[in-house]
Amino acid sequence: MKVAVVTFDGFNELDSFIASALINRCRREGVEAFITTPTSVVTSMNGVEVTGQRPMEFVTEADVVLIGSGVKAREVAADDQLISQLRLDPARQLIGAQCSGALVLASLGLLNGMPVCTDKKTRPFVEACNIVVLDEPFHAEGNIATAGGCLASQYLATWVITRTLGNDAARNVLDYVAPVGENQETVERAMRAIHQTGVVLH
Repeated sequence: MKVAVVTFDGFNELDSFIASALINRCRREGVEAFITTPTSVVTSMNGVEVTGQRPMEFVTEADVVLIGSGVKAREVAADDQLISQLRLDPARQLIGAQCSGALVLASLGLLNGMPVCTDKKTRPFVEACNIVVLDEPFHAEGNIATAGGCLASQYLATWVITRTLGNDAARNVLDYVAPVGENQETVERAMRAIHQTGVVLH
């Protein structure tokens, strides 16, 4: 299973790196994430330059596509040429958005009345698109999910791992990365977040 973590210029490091790092702990089980970028190098909101692992065309062959957030998300969502490269198919792909990535899903017309989760700064812009924003860190309906708040990216990754490899695989990854002494609490909080939206376990 191939996962495209779409990462634009001005990206938030926490969003792209947490999701990809957690998912890549499942490489041996056949699930691998790749930082996917519109240009060969993108620069984060804090000046970190990253070389993309896959070009944007990769999104069409990926089994999972996660849209990262960043300080230029509104520009991205309004860029028709860039948006046109995101040829996504929720019938065969799992599609997730982190924070301001919800604006990209809206531009792609993928929400169809679905409420979303996003960060505080992005909320008014999402609501201006006549989309309901939830006061929750994670929400999924079918093959589309959104997460709100940088550290909610762990929930997006948990959703991906659960949907592709199952409950036990997600628990194992979370248990490994959890703060020492907070393992059970961390695992249960994440699993509870995705269960509340009726995720189908395999």
